[in-house]
Amino acid sequence: MIRSSLYDYFAKLSDPRLNRNKKHNLADIIVLSILAVICGAESWDSIEEFGKVRIDFLRKILHLPNGIPSHDTINRVFSRLKPDKFEVVFISWVNSLRDNNIDKEVISIDGKTIRGSKDSFHEKTAIHIVSAWANSNQLVLGQRKVDGKSNEITAIPELLEMLDIKGSIVTIDAMGTQKNIAKVIIDNQANYILALKGNQTYLKGEYMKALGCVGIRTIWISVHIQDRNIVEVRHLLQYNPFLLYKPSRNSCSPRHLCNTEGRRSLSHGS
Repeated sequence: MIRSSLYDYFAKLSDPRLNRNKKHNLADIIVLSILAVICGAESWDSIEEFGKVRIDFLRKILHLPNGIPSHDTINRVFSRLKPDKFEVVFISWVNSLRDNNIDKEVISIDGKTIRGSKDSFHEKTAIHIVSAWANSNQLVLGQRKVDGKSNEITAIPELLEMLDIKGSIVTIDAMGTQKNIAKVIIDNQANYILALKGNQTYLKGEYMKALGCVGIRTIWISVHIQDRNIVEVRHLLQYNPFLLYKPSRNSCSPRHLCNTEGRRSLSHGS
């Protein structure tokens, strides 16, 4: 059998089944299911079908002592697994795929509602997921399911604590501009870029006071972005808050304050 990191990671997961009822290896079932889902499987039946179609390939990377498990077996096994333990192993495996040669990874934290996930018949709201996307590695490092967008604030620190973000730059929209989130990022030896919207009245007021006190720009960047017939011009002003205060090494206070302005216009070119 050809060894794979995916199999090695899930071989460490404890098996909740009784020994006398085991006809299939736990790692075989999990790896089969992950590969099937990556290839588009959306049900237990389609995972079993994928296994039967690709059994020649799967025998090279899995033991499969009794062939491909049935969809009922796969369903029962996953229903008995501890989701939190499975999640820890899965995220550890995903993190092992990251390119260690990338010094400054930008990790984008964002929340999205999964389209079509609302179940009106069973009175279930749409599924909302907070994800961590590694831009350079092109990987989703981890996800947390939340009850709604308002609960992102509590889910983001939990997600960050699960990931290896040391040396990375974490970007979050205005929803995540919270002291406790900034502290988690700093405590894990990473940097952050947090957004500020106009409806965050108090924080915006403090920000404008800071800009008024500083009064000195340190960096000016102008970027022109053209997409089809739309031209967007963005201006970035970066200020040095050290002119106002000197944050301590362990402080979650910002090292720079930035102000961006953007304008869109129609291009009349060919």
